[in-house]
Amino acid sequence: MDPAPYLGRLGVDTGLSPTLGTARRLQRAHVTSVPFENLAIVGDPFADGDGRWRASGVDLALPALYEKLVERGRGGFCFELNGLFTWLLRELGFDADRLAARMVGDDGTGRPPANHHTIGVTFDRRYLLDVGMGTPPMRRPLPVDGEVVTDSTGVAWRVVESERPDETYLTQYRLPGGDWQDRYLFSDVPRELSYFRATCDYLESAPESPFTGDPVVSIGTEAGYRKLDADSLVTWAGEEETRSVTPAEWDELLEAQFGLRYW
Repeated sequence: MDPAPYLGRLGVDTGLSPTLGTARRLQRAHVTSVPFENLAIVGDPFADGDGRWRASGVDLALPALYEKLVERGRGGFCFELNGLFTWLLRELGFDADRLAARMVGDDGTGRPPANHHTIGVTFDRRYLLDVGMGTPPMRRPLPVDGEVVTDSTGVAWRVVESERPDETYLTQYRLPGGDWQDRYLFSDVPRELSYFRATCDYLESAPESPFTGDPVVSIGTEAGYRKLDADSLVTWAGEEETRSVTPAEWDELLEAQFGLRYW
């Protein structure tokens, strides 16, 4: 596997040094170039059976992730996006670790274990890099010491100590004018990619999984993000705008707004 085509998809030159500035550039480029999407799990929402977007499932082997994200120009969810991005960071010389996290639900709990893959990277201190969270995307490396980082769209991020006995840290975000919201719990313990296999299998198959129902595709933009489901397109740029989407225009929107094509 060659990092150069991957960097080409991100619109980033080769010959990079493993600095904090490079990490910031790569993370921002990734969330605005490679969509978060679950189409390999749910398939085409407007066809009987798998349809043109075949529900092929998720393969966490690195060559399979490279083929999907780089060679076929697709997106994925956290295990795929952060899974391959960790490989890229290491290939470029970064001190990067795979970390297991728990996304926090509406009820304030984080379950099940390892239902999110994030990345820890060491520079002058420890940082989180994450390109696999959906909306809002994390655009900049986030210090794991409580410092608040506000991105170019006005979304603020921070890592605070967790009150749970089984996780050390809590990642939070705040939209402009809003309150802090919990995103995910984690502990800074390096893991192998295979560690996430069991939870990945569950999330791509369980009826109660958030990824086995409706299709969802999202991508960062200069001013915010776009998100597409089966019948609506959401655009956020400080304020949220939603418009209805018909089946006839769904494929066109995938290509025009998210850079995805089924052929």
